[in-house]
Amino acid sequence: MQFSSIVGQGEIKQRLINTVKENRVSHAQLFLGPEGSGALALAIAYAQYVSCLDKSEYDSCGECSSCRKYQKLVHPDLHFSYPFFAKHKDDTALNFIEQWRDAIIKNPYLSLDLWRGYLDAENKQANINIAECHQIIKKLSFKPFESDYKILILWLPEYLDKTGNALLKIIEEPQPNTLFLLVAQNQDQILNTILSRTQLIKVPCLNDTIIKQHLMDEHHQTEHAAAEIAFLSDGNLTEALAMLNNDENSYHDYFIKWLRMCFSNKGLEIADFVDVLAKLGRENQKNFMRYGISYIRECCMLLAGAGNLVHLPAKELDTAQKMISVMTLPMAEAVSALLEKAHYHVERNANPKILFLDVSLQIVKILKFKTIPQGTHYIPS
Repeated sequence: MQFSSIVGQGEIKQRLINTVKENRVSHAQLFLGPEGSGALALAIAYAQYVSCLDKSEYDSCGECSSCRKYQKLVHPDLHFSYPFFAKHKDDTALNFIEQWRDAIIKNPYLSLDLWRGYLDAENKQANINIAECHQIIKKLSFKPFESDYKILILWLPEYLDKTGNALLKIIEEPQPNTLFLLVAQNQDQILNTILSRTQLIKVPCLNDTIIKQHLMDEHHQTEHAAAEIAFLSDGNLTEALAMLNNDENSYHDYFIKWLRMCFSNKGLEIADFVDVLAKLGRENQKNFMRYGISYIRECCMLLAGAGNLVHLPAKELDTAQKMISVMTLPMAEAVSALLEKAHYHVERNANPKILFLDVSLQIVKILKFKTIPQGTHYIPS
């Protein structure tokens, strides 16, 4: 992957190139950027530039033997580590390397949700286990095979958990010419012991103008459609590209159906629907909660008279306008608070049937019986 194939981030690209030109390549670097910012793509392009045999002032050549191997992600001195859904305690990232290469080559703006689609995730949560940490140490104990550097790109170190402490020594005192490139989205979830041993490179989210131009140039969108998608994606190119293939969010019908059952207090239907939600898998459950929170936030803006700030697709906007006729602002805020708590508990492995049944009953109290929990009342200014 070359820098020229990455959308935007011109300042970051130049900074990375300068570290190579000025021989200031830090052995451990953390690319910190939100989903869809291109942090992973930048790390791969940087690794390719470092290893390129005929690099230019602005990019790798793309034609030398090293670059050709990088384009297929098969260079012997390039290693990857990433979250996966282990079926056995001895599973490592190497068990899924073919799926990983396929996923990155097809879409370098990979998200964990897209990565799940390449694996048999079932109801498991992604993590980087201790077996993978030992595998990293083993791979990096050898000298580079072809290039000047042996490079490890570790995607989402947030999923290392405490097992990541096994890597501290090799990160702090690596073999000569070893380069660690960590790619993260949430600094607060990274072990402080690892964070303190890396040089931080902050990758900002893309602005609407850059995403809009990319959609128009590369995906042949009209200016109006590109502008709308760019606004809704909120700087997330991964989300923007997903919107190209989806006229509406796949969770919309589920969420509205759920709220209607709760408003009508249909107990048996709610119980059946809870079973459906429980089988979605934890990552899909979290996404479902995220969608619900975002949707209710848009309803709150409609209720507050800020409809000009709402940019929902036509069908979802029509549904939201109907919903606010039976929902007050305090009720919407109370539902939003419930969904945020539910998302928190899903992340922490709560029993999904118990959790979603409890949330459903709480929403029934709010929507049907207009009973708002204390502490969530809206106080108008």
